[in-house]
Amino acid sequence: MARVTVEDCVTKIPNRFELVMLAAQRARNITAGAALTVEKDNDKNPVISLREIADETLDLGELEEALVTGLQRHVEMDEPEEEDMDMQLIQQGMEGEGNAEPEAKPKVKGMYEDVDEVSEPDEGASEGK
Repeated sequence: MARVTVEDCVTKIPNRFELVMLAAQRARNITAGAALTVEKDNDKNPVISLREIADETLDLGELEEALVTGLQRHVEMDEPEEEDMDMQLIQQGMEGEGNAEPEAKPKVKGMYEDVDEVSEPDEGASEGK
């Protein structure tokens, strides 16, 4: 195959848009240093990637996975087990209660001290109005 065209690859990947996305991802991988599965023949990376797809020397599943991973904006993290999450919440709750108690007592104590100092309003003053 002297010149690789999209028509040579459409038999392998029928959707032209998917073909372009996969070939572009493979070209990026080659640029990043991935090993070639065909001879370079003084071709540029996009042409090499199309030749690899046409010759079926690539695992298209791995290439598609690399494409999806590269396009993801939100990286999935392994979620901890529910039991682990419950234990973390319990520990955080205990830490939160321990930290809140010493701070709450002086505030409450100071609030009640102010109430004792306030005198009751005169009953006669409110009736006269």
